[in-house]
Order: sequence, then structure tokens, then C-alpha cells
Amino acid sequence: MDLHALLAEASTILDAAVEPFVAGHRADSAVRKKGNDFATQVDLAIERQVVAALQAATGIGVHGEEFGGTPVDSPWVWVLDPIDGTFNYAAGSPMAAILLGLLHDGEPVAGLTWIPFTDDRYTAVAEGPLVKNGVAQPSLTHTPLAEGLIGVGTFNADSRGRFPGRYRLAVLERLSRVSSRLRMHGSTGIDLVYVADGILAGAVYFGGQVWDHAAGIAQVRAAGGTVSDLAGRPWTPASRSVLAAAPGAYEEILEILRSAGRPEDY
Repeated sequence: MDLHALLAEASTILDAAVEPFVAGHRADSAVRKKGNDFATQVDLAIERQVVAALQAATGIGVHGEEFGGTPVDSPWVWVLDPIDGTFNYAAGSPMAAILLGLLHDGEPVAGLTWIPFTDDRYTAVAEGPLVKNGVAQPSLTHTPLAEGLIGVGTFNADSRGRFPGRYRLAVLERLSRVSSRLRMHGSTGIDLVYVADGILAGAVYFGGQVWDHAAGIAQVRAAGGTVSDLAGRPWTPASRSVLAAAPGAYEEILEILRSAGRPEDY
């Protein structure tokens, strides 16, 4: 596969989705999902539009957040989140994005993150570099955790599940002792690409699915950062957590996560 050619095709297709994305800002819930999650009518329409265009232009199947599609364990598959940060989008926050990753045998080999309200477009293929608005960005350098911003996912302190709320609070408490610059943007994809762009030194997410992670993981790796799950294991499409960071910060955050103990002990 010519990854650069595929990226160019996909970029044109995401550009065509920007107008309906912007026009639908503050859209109401259309479909209720698990817990208090939901999808707007814009999510559904953009996914239909992008899936049809991608399959026609590239011949590669697509797995989308809202409708599923081609299995993620296929040799080649696009994974799409039509609106990452749906709560932000519906509330009127600009922190929402279109995420598109390309998996080859389960590995993210290309990523596109479109942030329409800031007019930023990020792309990357496996060998790098990260490209922002058509301009190649410098590779990440060693970044001490104390000197950087840290993105963290949203949560309920009383929640249970794989990463209980009390465990998450313990991790944030430990992170705050090293860096008082924690940020909760409410968009996994934006946090991951901000790590790739050097805006954040690292990002810690206690959940998410392959469509939340894939684009940003390709971008962080292309920029010279490190990605794993929260236990430090290699990320796979089945992972339900992600740690992404610049060199130096990654090792520090992983040590903090380990110092917090096992999630099941909370």
C-alpha cells in the first residue's frame, strides 16, 4: 500500500466532512448509547458520508464507531470516529475532532485528526513525521514530566469497572505531585495528537476504543513518542486504556501508574 497516497485520498474526504461538522455544532442527542453516552445526528451522517467515500476511493473497508463495519482484525481497515468529544460538541465546546486511523494487521500505520473549530489538520504515516496543516513538525525530544502539560480523561470518582474512580483519583493525585498542569479536554483524539505535536508531554486515558486511539497512536509514534496501555503493555486494538508521552515523560508517568497499585485493589 502507498500510505502517502491513501493519506491524500483520506484528507480530501475529511475536508468534505468539515462543513457538516461545523454546521451541526451544539446538535442534540439522536441515539442513546451505553451509560450516559450518546451520538448526534451529525455523528451518524458524517460516518455514512466518510465510510462511503473512503471505500469507493481506497477499496479498504471501514469500521466506524456508530455503525461498525469491516472487522478491526482485517489485514487492512480504516477506523473512524466521526465526532470525538461528542459531549463537548453538543455543549458548544470547540474541543471536538474527526479521527481516522488506518490499521495494518492491528498496527496503526496512518492517522488523521481534523479539529474543525481550530482549523487544524494533522496527518502522519508510520515512518513520520507528524504533519500539521501541511507543515512537517519536529520530532519530540526528551521532556521531563514536571515541565509539561498532562492530558487526562474524564471520570466519575464513584465509578467501578476496569479502572475504578478511586484508582483514577489516586493516579491523578500522584501525577499532580510532579506536575500541577493537568488538563482535561474531553477528547481522547485531541489529547493524543497534542502529545504528538509537543503541546502535551503526555496523556493518560482510562478507557476508550480502537476508534478513539488509532489515529493518535500512529501520530505519536510518527513524532517519536511512546504508546502503551496503562500497564505498559504494547497497545493493541483490544486495549481499553492508553498512555502516550514524549521520551522521558513516558517513563515517569509509567512509574507513577505502577506506584498507584493495581486497579482491582480499589
